[in-house]
Amino acid sequence: MINTENAVVLLIDVQGKLAQKVVGSEELHQKIAQLLRGCQHFDVPVVWVEQLPEKLGATTSTLADLMPNNTPIAKHTFSAFAEPKVEQMLNSLNRKQVILCGIETHICVYQTACDLLRQHYHVHLVTDATSSCHPAHHQSGIAMMQQHGAWITVVEALLFEWQQRAGGPDFKAFLSLIK
Repeated sequence: MINTENAVVLLIDVQGKLAQKVVGSEELHQKIAQLLRGCQHFDVPVVWVEQLPEKLGATTSTLADLMPNNTPIAKHTFSAFAEPKVEQMLNSLNRKQVILCGIETHICVYQTACDLLRQHYHVHLVTDATSSCHPAHHQSGIAMMQQHGAWITVVEALLFEWQQRAGGPDFKAFLSLIK
């Protein structure tokens, strides 16, 4: 199970026109926003990357606005982990459960997952918070990561794993994340 003390979310390349072109863009943005609000609620850090931002544009403002105290890391590699600043950030956080979300599932998210798995991270792919421009590419990316050993989840299941129990002082606030 994923726990809040050992987890970090890696947000990959939800930027520019590509973020609007992927399958289910509106739902993708809603799910990533829900996940980011969950990170705030449970105090889970987010590492945020952008592929060639000078060419592809910035992260969608609705998502960037949810991370006011965070700065994206620019990358030129498809794998986020191949960017030295990302590797350094993950090492400094000392959290071994990396939760992946973003685009495109079969390229940058996939290559990131493979690199993380090779370094013995526990990779959790949030399938409803990832997408590609073609449905088949999204499904293939999920299957490829699963074959390499990534765990598959969805935003709601992940948030309930973090919550662990019904009731308690912050349960009402938690429920507002789900609705």
